[in-house]
Amino acid sequence: MVGVKIVGQVKTARRIVRNLMRSRRNRNALLKRLEHETPPAPGSIEIAVYFADTRVNLYQIRQWYAPLAELAREHPVAIISRSPGTMMTLLDEAPVPAVYLRKVVDLERFVSEQPLRIVFYVNQNAKNFQMFRYGRMWHVFINHGESDKMYMTTNQYKAYDFALIAGEAARERLARKLWAYDLDRHTLQIGRPQADHFAGELPYTPDDRTVVLYAPTWEGDRPAAAYGSIASHGERLVDALLATGRHRIVYRPHPRSGVVDREYRNANARIVAALERANAADPRAQHVHDTGSALGWQLAAADVAITDISAMVYDRLATGKPILITRPASPEAEIDDSGYLSDCEWLLPEQAQDIVPIVDRVLTSTEAHEKLTYWVQRYFGDTSPGVATARFHKAVENLYAEWDRVAAEHAGDRVTSESNPFDDEDDEDAAPDEE
Repeated sequence: MVGVKIVGQVKTARRIVRNLMRSRRNRNALLKRLEHETPPAPGSIEIAVYFADTRVNLYQIRQWYAPLAELAREHPVAIISRSPGTMMTLLDEAPVPAVYLRKVVDLERFVSEQPLRIVFYVNQNAKNFQMFRYGRMWHVFINHGESDKMYMTTNQYKAYDFALIAGEAARERLARKLWAYDLDRHTLQIGRPQADHFAGELPYTPDDRTVVLYAPTWEGDRPAAAYGSIASHGERLVDALLATGRHRIVYRPHPRSGVVDREYRNANARIVAALERANAADPRAQHVHDTGSALGWQLAAADVAITDISAMVYDRLATGKPILITRPASPEAEIDDSGYLSDCEWLLPEQAQDIVPIVDRVLTSTEAHEKLTYWVQRYFGDTSPGVATARFHKAVENLYAEWDRVAAEHAGDRVTSESNPFDDEDDEDAAPDEE
């Protein structure tokens, strides 16, 4: 046992060294790239999106690209990155300026130069607290999706001045879970502005096939969050749909699928291989293995979506089109069945091979349609085109007005510089980019 433990420690040490070397290579490449980039001018940025994560979680901020680009027409917006690999990607694809603030001292310099009024956060990264120390701006949690997962009711909501939430369902969820949290004061409902900006072109030619989006989440890093269905449902439901000759599958697995569980990773690979074989046998099928960053066409184009308990449920729900939710195989997976999940169209593991008649039912059933319409309105309110974007912009204007009011009250306050024990901290070497 001692020998096994030593081998494990050696492997861990080697992995850490490889990651550190990769991080430094990324940083050196980025510094050369930045020599040719023009950063935002001092005094020009009023709204920042703080994203301290690595590239593996870029999907969380990509969901906000289009709404941020729209908002930038009215207020200057920039994305703050703390990771070299993430910054390189942001420089290539972000629709608003990105700034690389590796150390806290860099962050402090940026804060002192820019008239920040609002800082948005799309996740609960621990480094968010390095930004929270700065006052005289609103720290606002906008999340990276709507869902009924336990992540949506974490007590960390209280760390933010405000939170932008989707609708009444989110408000009631927070009211049930959080003690002494003033919802009237700290939350603003905006719906799902991303639904006004569905992105991407269809990678297939539409025909009379029924398009089924299968968008499973990853396996999770703990039993309570084991929502992934690739190993429990995925292979059987994909095989059943491929066999009909009248369905087109759009398979969009979570980017982290298989990072924890080898069997989950292998099941994912077998599904991809099955789609490739089906396309080779019949090129007209045009099944899609979707690994692209653009999210939108998949949700809008699919006749039926099959997804796990994740934010993808609610992205799809905002379209008002049929959806099936895979019931987790693990009894330890936490399910908040007080909202939509109490009345959704569940797909149990043992039903996966019978997916074809189930898909047919949710497409044609009047009862299923009426139930879906009820929950769409409860979670997102009015989903007419443009309404959620207008609500998002209105929320920002309300935050600006509140900033003006509070700033006027404190106009005579003296601002003093605080010492920062983390000024010389090199955080990246401790947590390099994941690949």
